[in-house]
Amino acid sequence: MKRYERIAVPAVVAATCLAACSSVEFTGPGSQRLECGMLDPAFLADGGVGRDGIPALTDPGFVAQEDTAMFAYLADFDRVIGIEVGGEWLAIPHKVMYRHEIVNLNRGSEQIAVTYCPLTGSALAFDRTPLGGVEFGVSGLLYQANLIMYDRDADDSLWPQMAGVAECGPRQGQRLVRRPVVEMTWGGFRALFPRSMVVGIDAGRTELYSFNPYGISYEFPDNPSYLGFPIPRADERRAPKERVLGFPGDDTDPPVAFPFDWMAARGDRWVVEFEYAGAPAIVLWDNTLHAAVGARPVAGGRRLTFEVRDGAIMDTETGSVWSVAGEAVAGSLRGKRLELISDSYVAFWQAWAAYHPGTELPVG
Repeated sequence: MKRYERIAVPAVVAATCLAACSSVEFTGPGSQRLECGMLDPAFLADGGVGRDGIPALTDPGFVAQEDTAMFAYLADFDRVIGIEVGGEWLAIPHKVMYRHEIVNLNRGSEQIAVTYCPLTGSALAFDRTPLGGVEFGVSGLLYQANLIMYDRDADDSLWPQMAGVAECGPRQGQRLVRRPVVEMTWGGFRALFPRSMVVGIDAGRTELYSFNPYGISYEFPDNPSYLGFPIPRADERRAPKERVLGFPGDDTDPPVAFPFDWMAARGDRWVVEFEYAGAPAIVLWDNTLHAAVGARPVAGGRRLTFEVRDGAIMDTETGSVWSVAGEAVAGSLRGKRLELISDSYVAFWQAWAAYHPGTELPVG
């Protein structure tokens, strides 16, 4: 098992934490005045579309992989957000999220909001059950170029997606419970989860979901543009839109992020162990799927260690082969799964560094 050394963020960057304001007021899309006491007004912006101008979805139709006509809008290299709900894996493509940003799922007793901000490249899922199942919508506002969600309650609150905390309204200070997601290419997801389902689009509507409305070049790693929306640019150690798998910090440990290009340079598959939130953690990387996942190295109550051998991720205890999604796909542990770390998520580096100042990066 490889371990990594961390390089701490420069002191000049660590000093650029968000300015806290005792009271900030602005007028939301519905002309409702809201207070956001901890949000720096320099990085609040009106996205220009108004509340629900980007329409969130509720329970879109999912189709099986045999129904190829309903996902003809997807190419194998397109990225999807995968989430397990009720024992079933679902894929929600970026191409759908470009147009909707939030998908409210109600499946059995589970009530989940899957969210994606195209501007910051951040995919997170939240459990809506503690909020009484209230649905989320797109407020039309941005903070540090990141989606601000609102909950559709009588007195709705505002929730910056990457913070996962209500910053305005009656729920101010309440933190959302995160659900783990895996993000990878559609071709890779289909191969790993052949019985999964994906959002289906009728043939007559595929044109709307056939391209990135922000432009092909928007997601280029070196592209510094966030369409003019204000976002801090204090940390320039990585390209502004390089994807990273990040782990938020806490009162004792700083945030940590693993850049995709840095991991790709280490091979088609890679695994590393580190300490996170007081317990062992690993990052699994698969360059062919362009995917990185954080997990706990425990399966069936057994502590495991991992290495890359003959181009595959294996545990040294049994020699079982593991996928980037944390599932044993061959060997005596076949079918066993690792616990995915729900706090970790993928985002563009500049956005990650803005929300998580003081982030440490691996070296070596």
